[in-house]
Amino acid sequence: MLKYIQINPIDNVAVAVENLTAGELLHVGGKIIALQQDIPAGHKVALQDFKKGDFIIKYGAPIGHARAQIVSGDWVNETNIRTNLEGLQEYVFHPQPAPALSQAKQDITFKGYRRKNGEVGIRNEIWIIPTVGCVNGITTQLMDMLRKETQGIGVDAIVAYPHNYGCSQLGDDHENTRKILRDMVLHPNAGAVLVLGLGCENNQIEAFRNFLGEYDSERIRFMETQKVDDELETGMEILRALYDLASKDERTDIPLAELRVGLKCGGSDGFSGITANPLLGVFSDFLVAEGGTTVLTEVPEMFGAETILMNRSESEEVFHKTVHLINNFKSYFIENKQPIYENPSPGNKAGGISTLEEKSLGCTQKAGTSTVRNVLLYGERLDTTGLNLLSAPGNDLVASTALAASGCHIVLFTTGRGTPFGTFVPTVKIATNSNLYIRKPNWIDFNAGSLLEGETMDTLCQRFIHFLVETANGAYTNNEKSGYREIAIFKTGVTL
Repeated sequence: MLKYIQINPIDNVAVAVENLTAGELLHVGGKIIALQQDIPAGHKVALQDFKKGDFIIKYGAPIGHARAQIVSGDWVNETNIRTNLEGLQEYVFHPQPAPALSQAKQDITFKGYRRKNGEVGIRNEIWIIPTVGCVNGITTQLMDMLRKETQGIGVDAIVAYPHNYGCSQLGDDHENTRKILRDMVLHPNAGAVLVLGLGCENNQIEAFRNFLGEYDSERIRFMETQKVDDELETGMEILRALYDLASKDERTDIPLAELRVGLKCGGSDGFSGITANPLLGVFSDFLVAEGGTTVLTEVPEMFGAETILMNRSESEEVFHKTVHLINNFKSYFIENKQPIYENPSPGNKAGGISTLEEKSLGCTQKAGTSTVRNVLLYGERLDTTGLNLLSAPGNDLVASTALAASGCHIVLFTTGRGTPFGTFVPTVKIATNSNLYIRKPNWIDFNAGSLLEGETMDTLCQRFIHFLVETANGAYTNNEKSGYREIAIFKTGVTL
């Protein structure tokens, strides 16, 4: 097994693959590096002497500069490296066309559900969605009653999605709530939906119904609890009718080109940009070449690597959309009197990530090398195949909810430290290292750490494609098995 990795030949730091001990000798590019300290796995070791202000290079790009002198063999971390990022930037479009994807289409199919409007789902679930947090208790009670009555037979799941919003909100917050709930109600992974309201909330049932646009009135039903005598009895009558419809649905062969996948990372470590994120990048390129769709989000974790994405824009119009995506989020930080570059998190630092540039250069690898075809605002739904960017914060559950709301069937979530959560679509956890995969078998679905143990990317990606096809066919992810299904809506303003 390798002791270290120098990711790019011009890098002046290497990454420890295992815990290294002070005094060990590393043979790097014809030089012998004597370690000055113990270096934890995933962390960086200096391959040269640095003066204060010298650039530190990883992934072939600067990830910051030395705060003070650093000696060859030193442990490089957040105590001796500082970000180069500050303030807002102006951007100029320098088109760098993505490399041609030469693979022959494999004509892969999966077993999905073709909906009345032509869209495809990979699950056939019954969802109970409240328009307002006041009826959360009723939604979960109805969920429990329907589960008990049907034993869950005939559908993939029966799930309630409580949240805290829908009233006492103004402006963008009110619209964000309406958009995310609309996107959920219309999502093809739901075979049937009961929308549950109270009656006096801002997010009124009738206005929300109109906001949906065209919808399948057989499969999407509404109940305003203040207008019925017994909300549980009436709710169960509606749910029984919905269950009768959804339980008759059957899977059919669907081209892989119709699969839509969200790309996300969280609890990242020093291996994220070496194993799991590059795996998703290779997979994203593969799916795009097949005619499918991938979506990259968590905008604050593009800062420092944004020009890579900008210059891969399909057109100048998409470039300007990407510039707006980045600068709009930076302005959001400034308007709230917060530092733009207050990242990485304590967990990231413990895992070996020291600056935002380092985090972003690793994060954006999930997008592979494909052309950026479109940019979505928060709450917008996909209408363009290929690689898309989506406006959402880095917060794991907020961003994953936004990815699912855009129309993604699955969220692929890479992690070096582990997390159990899931959003309202299957949320696949991909470990960056084998130790996490072994320690958390009830959280982690797939291991990319085998890349550090000699497996090739080609072999790993083929295994991953097979795994995802089985997931699309109906194999449950760990978050589904555990019942970890939640939503979180982006909030920016005041609450009345």
